[in-house]
Amino acid sequence: MDIRPIAFAAALTLIAGCNPASKQAARPVLTKTADGRNELKVGFLPVTCHLTCPVTDFASRTSKDNRFASEKYLAWPDVANAFKSGRLQATFMIAPLALKLQEQGVKCKIVYLGHRDGSTVMVRKDDTSKDLTGLKGKTFAIPSRFSNQYLVIRKLMEDQGLGESDINFVELPPPQMPAALAAKKIDAYFVGEPHAAKAEVTGVGRVLYKAKDIWPQFISCVLVVSDELIAKEPQVVTDLVRGIAESGEWAETHRNEAAKVASPYYKQDEKLIKFVLNDPGRVSYRQLTPGDEEMMKIVEMAVKAKIISKPIPVAQFLDRQFVPKDIKEATVDMADAGKYPAN
Repeated sequence: MDIRPIAFAAALTLIAGCNPASKQAARPVLTKTADGRNELKVGFLPVTCHLTCPVTDFASRTSKDNRFASEKYLAWPDVANAFKSGRLQATFMIAPLALKLQEQGVKCKIVYLGHRDGSTVMVRKDDTSKDLTGLKGKTFAIPSRFSNQYLVIRKLMEDQGLGESDINFVELPPPQMPAALAAKKIDAYFVGEPHAAKAEVTGVGRVLYKAKDIWPQFISCVLVVSDELIAKEPQVVTDLVRGIAESGEWAETHRNEAAKVASPYYKQDEKLIKFVLNDPGRVSYRQLTPGDEEMMKIVEMAVKAKIISKPIPVAQFLDRQFVPKDIKEATVDMADAGKYPAN
């Protein structure tokens, strides 16, 4: 288990490992399926913030239109480098990381959100903390310094009178957090579900805050696409955003079915995902069009945390032209749900 203390220079090195000015040999933005359809790979992590990615993958298997094949990653530096190298032309990504890539010169746009809320602050079950002041001097895991979880916790620390050095932050891949809490290698963590709920249902941890308690309508992850894909295949981007939107609408009213679809993609217990999706207020997949004010709030916090050096205008990183005017539920054939993908 690799628990790394926050070291900003080191984090920058991880994310900046691939220079956008010296990309690998040109790759096609799309590939073809066996039946001749366009196929686009879309990156995601196994968190419920990204649930609409596997649902869209599952639904598009049997459609006559574009195929959106989800590609799973376990750590944010891997996602960033895959996107910068051109291996991915579209991916879900933590919002501040998307801003950092923009600042580094990566040509891309945020086109939609992945979710609302969907993250939780966990402490050990025997921890008596009632707020962040109880965690002073303790070790707190976050998924990345480039995450909104980190920015929001910094703001909450400030509101509760804590200094930047009062909590020891470490970066840890989300799937490793529950085990680290159980082993007492960390004292708390803030992460996308179901990695918080796993500690809760196993009796290792308890909820200190849900994201909505700290920042109502919380945004963690966004859907990012390359400018190249937008320029060359705008209809594919339109179809992707519509697919994500319709998958979210379907998931809102088919939460148990969504858990069954997602479980094999995540390689996680279906019961755990159902627990998260059926807990009122824990995660939502509606109202996913990003607004100027909320995105600029993220920009301002990212500047304050020295993730980016100066504010980035909304028009430079946000493109809402692909958001559908009317969002209907996706058509999801449940025949193979829970069995696909098999490996």
